[in-house]
Amino acid sequence: MDKNEFYDIVKKLIVPLFTGSFLAGEEESSSRDLEVALGKANSVLLKPTKLDDYRLILKRGQAFKSFEVEIIRSIIHELGEISSFNIPDKAYLQKLQNMAIEKALVESITENGSDTVLGIINGLEKWSARTYEGSTVKLGILVNMGTSIDGANSVHYTDVIGSDFFALFTDGMSTFIEFDKNGSLMNYINLKRTKTVPTISPYIFDRLARVCNDKRIGIVLTEKGDILIFYSHQLIFAKRNGNWCVYSHDEVIRLLYNNVSYTAKQIRRAIYNTALDCSFSYKGACLVYINKDKTMQALNHIDAADIISEPHFEMKKQLELAEAEKLYNLGNAKAIIEKFSLPYEEFLSKNHYTKTMAIRKIVAGKKLFELDRKLVEEMTSVDGATIVDFDGTIIAVGAIIKIEAGSRGGGRLAATTTMAKYGVAIKVSQDGIMQGFSVDKQGKVKQIFNFG
Repeated sequence: MDKNEFYDIVKKLIVPLFTGSFLAGEEESSSRDLEVALGKANSVLLKPTKLDDYRLILKRGQAFKSFEVEIIRSIIHELGEISSFNIPDKAYLQKLQNMAIEKALVESITENGSDTVLGIINGLEKWSARTYEGSTVKLGILVNMGTSIDGANSVHYTDVIGSDFFALFTDGMSTFIEFDKNGSLMNYINLKRTKTVPTISPYIFDRLARVCNDKRIGIVLTEKGDILIFYSHQLIFAKRNGNWCVYSHDEVIRLLYNNVSYTAKQIRRAIYNTALDCSFSYKGACLVYINKDKTMQALNHIDAADIISEPHFEMKKQLELAEAEKLYNLGNAKAIIEKFSLPYEEFLSKNHYTKTMAIRKIVAGKKLFELDRKLVEEMTSVDGATIVDFDGTIIAVGAIIKIEAGSRGGGRLAATTTMAKYGVAIKVSQDGIMQGFSVDKQGKVKQIFNFG
């Protein structure tokens, strides 16, 4: 594999797998160096073969974990094998490359049993392209890598996974069929009561994440045709919109930090969980996390009618009254002054801002990370933006953002990029893609992650 081809493969196939990663040049290498190895300053060094005299530098803000290094090593090995065949058909080549990535992902989490997991994924992919009695199919499968059952009369996954009756047994959220590492059917599991353990997972799959340890892998086919893989108590891989994604949860949570020293990790985790929940409930959302010194500027884009926090209403009132003083039209100025002369509760009731009053009652003064996670997901999916201040206080829910002139894209994207100037803004599309935006040192809005 020549250097240009290797650069192209890394940029197109490896970098997109790892959120926040980027190529940071290259360095000299000798035949003593491994093809893939951890480097300095949160980097991984990689080259096609041991004989190559260079290594590319792949970096991100968070250190690469050992299983991620194994993924990269396996991908490079598999892609190197494919490259040696010099396949001219680009469509066929891309298909083989995608299969290589899939194989590498699975082999990174299991030494024995990868054939079973890959075969089950293949079976679920076939179900994603068909329906049962007119409806899409949801399926849930567990693979117990620590167990191998004996028996001449065992039922293998290949015997049942394509059968119509098999589509009726599981829902992929609470009910599952379990196979051993060789693919023999073990039992049916209903996750009614599961032991509470720390997980990183979409809320609807939390029970599954709890039982998926380092010996048990969970595989789900969702109603939208996505394939999810759970391991070590977290969602680890997903195939969505035809592409595999590695969920580097800690890296995204780190990116939400955005150089604000005050930011508590529990707030960042709550914001990330909310985006993850909306992504896998296939609900569009716009979620904004304001920097400590940017609250007043952000309030310029939020209507007072959407504000559920009284202290923030008072801040908004200051802005509105200051603006009223600048107006030449005294009639308009008088109307604004009169409107904002009311106490907060009276301002809401007199103007019939029922939505804000209702949400205010439901939130009951709690901060984002103190609320029920399902409630936060459902609030965030309300049309408009959910705005959270630096300390976790919810400023507004379903806020219609005053978009800056010249903003491009749809309404939700324009609102997201407008508010990104004041912190971190996340757009979740209805097909599950999560895009995060912030500003660089020059104050220009940039995308800081895009996955799902």
